[in-house]
Amino acid sequence: MKKIKRKIHVIGLNSFKIEDLSLEVQELFHKVKNIAAPNTYIHEIKDWVSMKFIEEKNFYESKSNLDLINWLKSNDNDVILISRGDPLWFGIGRILLNNFSKEELLFYPGKTSLQLAFSRLKKSWQDVKAVSIHGRETNELIKLLKLKEKGIAILTDPKNNNLELIRQNLKELDLENSYEFWLCEEIGSKNEKIRLISHQENLPKGISDLNIVILLKKEINSLIKNLPLFGISDNTFKTFNDRPNLLTKREIRIQILADLELPELGTLLDIGSGSGTIGLEALRLRPKLKLISIDKRFGSQLLVKENAKKLGVSPKKIIESDVKQFLNNDLNNLFSDSNRVVIGGCDKETKIEIIEALSKFLKKGDIIVLPIITYEVLQKVSNCLRQLNYETSMNLIQTFKGLSISEGTRFEPNNPVFIIKAKKK
Repeated sequence: MKKIKRKIHVIGLNSFKIEDLSLEVQELFHKVKNIAAPNTYIHEIKDWVSMKFIEEKNFYESKSNLDLINWLKSNDNDVILISRGDPLWFGIGRILLNNFSKEELLFYPGKTSLQLAFSRLKKSWQDVKAVSIHGRETNELIKLLKLKEKGIAILTDPKNNNLELIRQNLKELDLENSYEFWLCEEIGSKNEKIRLISHQENLPKGISDLNIVILLKKEINSLIKNLPLFGISDNTFKTFNDRPNLLTKREIRIQILADLELPELGTLLDIGSGSGTIGLEALRLRPKLKLISIDKRFGSQLLVKENAKKLGVSPKKIIESDVKQFLNNDLNNLFSDSNRVVIGGCDKETKIEIIEALSKFLKKGDIIVLPIITYEVLQKVSNCLRQLNYETSMNLIQTFKGLSISEGTRFEPNNPVFIIKAKKK
């Protein structure tokens, strides 16, 4: 097997100052004649050479395409290839490894634009998720936004109008007020610029092609003003950090609240309440209701309290306990002349147990509503309700969210949910 002697030295730059490079890397520029660099760097690299070196170099303007690969293969002698930051972090390193042997390649990483940007912002970035939409759709970014990550660093593509797409995706997912939008341009160069852009203002003119966007999650715990009367955004509610989507989605919540036929006075049991979204929004519609919120997850009581404060409502009780313990208590004084029950977030057997226990106290006209995600549970629960003398109706709710992509709008499905409404006869 032929032993490969020539080397491709892949050098990551953070600035256009040769003094910022290690002595080892500076020495390479003395030794190696063939240099490939992107058009955004090549003039500065030539200036280095004219100032520092006597020997003339062969320059190639690289575009990270097949022409570059062919040019590298055509050279029998060592080559310097200039990249930005770390070539193996969303850089040209992956492409090179697919086309050349590991023996040919030597990497000299510089600081990434992400490292430099967070050092300027004076923010920790150890929990930040990085995603590239350079030459890609925003699918992966949308996944991170839906998970409501604390920080998202985005490598953009100036050719695809990425900045407008990012802002549009934030708007469509109702996250405009949830993130700070930092525009970072030419990080590490003398033209470096970092700006916080409000969602209410237009993007600035003349943005450099060398830019990244950093989204940082805001913490909003105080009372929120100007909320709609009905159909509060999911992002208004605080959720569990490790399970950010553990809440009843707005479209489902609207249907549940409608099916509850909320009375002006009475008792509402929100069982498996999670973040408290259903019961707390019900209180905004009917402030005199007695809301009892029950969830066994550790931290749920504090979470519901914080969300209640945001919405400016006051539940009667917030219970952090297994619902089976609650059912073993004396429930005689719990109910009113008009009662409503929401049952979610528990297995089939527990749902049945709750229905059977509460049915001993519920009166004619009282309503139970259950969101259910599987057909098998739907069958079992509906049969139980009919046997206990409830009038039932069922809906299957399936919604789609329109999300902007470079070529238009893609509709992304939300999980379908069965909703059973049961009224005591």
